[in-house]
Amino acid sequence: MASKREIFKVKPPDDYPPEEGRYLRGNDYSPVAVVVILRWPAEDIPPSIEALVRAGLESGAALAGTLQTENIGLEKVICNIVANPNIRYLVVCGPESEGHQVGQTIAALMANGVDEKRRIIGSNAHTPYLYNLRIEWIERFRQQLTLIDLINEGSPDQLRKAVWSCYQEEPVQFRNYRLYDPGAFPEPPLCSKITWRVTQPWYQPKDEAEQKAKERLEHLLAEIKQRQQRKTGGGQSSQ
Repeated sequence: MASKREIFKVKPPDDYPPEEGRYLRGNDYSPVAVVVILRWPAEDIPPSIEALVRAGLESGAALAGTLQTENIGLEKVICNIVANPNIRYLVVCGPESEGHQVGQTIAALMANGVDEKRRIIGSNAHTPYLYNLRIEWIERFRQQLTLIDLINEGSPDQLRKAVWSCYQEEPVQFRNYRLYDPGAFPEPPLCSKITWRVTQPWYQPKDEAEQKAKERLEHLLAEIKQRQQRKTGGGQSSQ
């Protein structure tokens, strides 16, 4: 009788997961996380979306939650996943969001990475920029994970089957994926909070012309501020 394959696992760091968000924490040693695309405001999340998050967690996911934006929200997802080397699959499901194109953006990131301006190559979203992450984190995310694409699908049963397939000891077929638990990624976790430099990426210049316009505006505002300070200072009596 063949012996069972030993699956290598690691204990996540004490401060895992480092970033807060709209997610639930499950089995830290699970090889799969679930992202449910969210295209509604937080106060209007439909029960079907909440049911998908619960289905992911109850099926054995390490993390399961919603993702609304292709920039700051995605940065938090990346940060939390690279902090746990046990996570080797990312299941993305739920109806795609217009404008943000969260699902398509994740697929583009996995396939293409980012350019020198931290723009996700091939994304159709409005502002697919990862300004606040080190390249090391972005590349670890791409190396550590396999994407399971259930974009525009919302069946809890299919999600459960996908999650179940990811933590089998021996390979099983799920659609066109051959899935099993490969064990933890063989590099130390990258666990730290994001140092937020850009919290409104939609205001950042996208090319050289926009950058020059921004610099001219900043220079003008600085001049106006200096004039106001001189006028204020000139009107004060000396002590």
